[in-house]
Amino acid sequence: MPTRHHTLSTLASLAVAALLAACASGPTPVPLNYISPPTQPEAATGSSTKPGWATRNYAVAAANPLATDAGRQVLAAGGSAVDAAIAVQMVLALVEPQSSGIGGGAFLLHFDGKTTQAFDGRETAPAGATPALFLDDKGQPLKFTDAVVGGRSVGVPGAVAMLAQAHAQHGKLPWASLFQPAITLAREGFAVSPRMAALLAAEPHLKKDPVAAAYFYDAAGKPWPAGHVLRNPELAAVLQGIADRGPSALLQGEVGQAIARKVQSHPTNPGSLSTRDLAGYRPVVREPLCFDYRATRAGAPAREVRICGMPPPSSGALAIGQILGMLDSTPASALPLVQGLPTTDWVHLYTEAARLAFADRAQYLGDPAFVQAPGGTWTSLLNPAYLRNRAALIDSSPQGKSMQMALPGQPAGTPLSYAPMPDQIEYGTSHISVVDAYGNAVAMTTTIEDAWGSRQMVNRGVGLSGGFLLNNQLTDFSFSPTGTDGRPVANRVEPGKRPRSSMSPTLVFDKASGKLLMSGGSPGGALIIHFTAKTLYANLHWGLNAQQAIDLPNFGSLNGPTLLEAGRFDAATVQALRARGHTVLEVPMPSGLQAIERTTAGYFGGADPRREGIVLGD
Repeated sequence: MPTRHHTLSTLASLAVAALLAACASGPTPVPLNYISPPTQPEAATGSSTKPGWATRNYAVAAANPLATDAGRQVLAAGGSAVDAAIAVQMVLALVEPQSSGIGGGAFLLHFDGKTTQAFDGRETAPAGATPALFLDDKGQPLKFTDAVVGGRSVGVPGAVAMLAQAHAQHGKLPWASLFQPAITLAREGFAVSPRMAALLAAEPHLKKDPVAAAYFYDAAGKPWPAGHVLRNPELAAVLQGIADRGPSALLQGEVGQAIARKVQSHPTNPGSLSTRDLAGYRPVVREPLCFDYRATRAGAPAREVRICGMPPPSSGALAIGQILGMLDSTPASALPLVQGLPTTDWVHLYTEAARLAFADRAQYLGDPAFVQAPGGTWTSLLNPAYLRNRAALIDSSPQGKSMQMALPGQPAGTPLSYAPMPDQIEYGTSHISVVDAYGNAVAMTTTIEDAWGSRQMVNRGVGLSGGFLLNNQLTDFSFSPTGTDGRPVANRVEPGKRPRSSMSPTLVFDKASGKLLMSGGSPGGALIIHFTAKTLYANLHWGLNAQQAIDLPNFGSLNGPTLLEAGRFDAATVQALRARGHTVLEVPMPSGLQAIERTTAGYFGGADPRREGIVLGD
């Protein structure tokens, strides 16, 4: 695969960026100027109608309009999909710090027109971490907030190093130029969005950190309201250093020292993350996990597609593949939407398949450098015969009853050498999808885990206000290192290990031609799997466009209760599911789906009405 090397030097001039773009085949370049906010505000809570956006040559979808516009300007300047994703991520670090940033990690799928790669920028546990990291002095798992808030939960940030690796292979514009939108916004200021303001108002722990308190709150300790112009000169300086010198400017030197100092010096909940851990971080390029899928649709020919996602340590593609594969052995594909909503019968079948998939997820999934795949290959969990056997456990008869909770299977007679991971909270995240004018595509899910991460904000202490938040990614490990029978949990804490993730960046291809059909994904903790699966199923089986698929109500099961998005299903559906043995919980399910699909005229993008995102392009 061809490689393009770009010097990580001082700020590249816009003229150079335009010149490089002009020399490549692709769109006519335009200047990469300062980003101006969109004219229409985006709602932060509840739901705001999104129209869907049609484009001809390229498109970018992200969770905040300022970030989307940064990506659009990069694409207009002749940049690649990876270039745009970098610019989007750096702006998100500023305007959506509660969800992702340079203090977190990410998974990125890239398609160059021929080959798909999986870039793993997942955080790693420090060398000083032990399996007992999240146990109290009595050997019992800590409460979630006790584990999260402070230095104990912080893993080595991997997003920036991973993006640099992807850019070295697939970038077109100079690395430094991609940071300028975020640097300019950080210096000149941006308006706090309604969503950010609402999350600040609901957050009890962030103000306990002096750096965060000075940045996110006024002198009286009140969070900044929507519309307040917030400046972050410290982040601007850190981003400028990364623009000039690459990821070493984050993971080494004064910034790396500031990160380690912040983690280790927390007064009540310190961690062990060291400068050696930071300097030793390496992203990984993996083979994507892909599977073939035949999507049937009433009144239309079946679609033969190939779906690609991240392999472990992500559980997303495996769980989605299992759910879709098991549904294929049930009557699900013969059940259309009724009045625009999934039927009771379909939700029953889906959530039963979800229980089976999540049982396998809890049993087998972990960092492949530490955990052996069942049968020696992760695709054993997608074996058609295995999935048919698992699907046979679903009561597909009329008025079939729910199993309520599933047990893991044993693909290819795999011995159960691990204990299932107990139920545990997962949060957070943001998603970016990009297609460029050169035929490249990106699906990238990025996170600091819980909202506001570990609630620790790094500042070098040179007199500039602001900084960046650190992740709490280590709480994605199992708090309990062993099961009740003493067997180890696959996803237990170990030094240098990457925690299991639910992030599900996804690329869909036409099986026969290899042509890209869709880029998509979502935030949402463990529910990411269901949000993404919903969008795929609705597009492939029910013929909905990207926006319509995203707009559908959310649902799922984590191998417990059946979860329905509050206020989106009628009482008759809830009662019918309960009559079939489902424990139904109607809860908020605020996804942040982004998806871009290919059309006959170009592309069509959708953004989740539950967040502030938009799609832009040309």
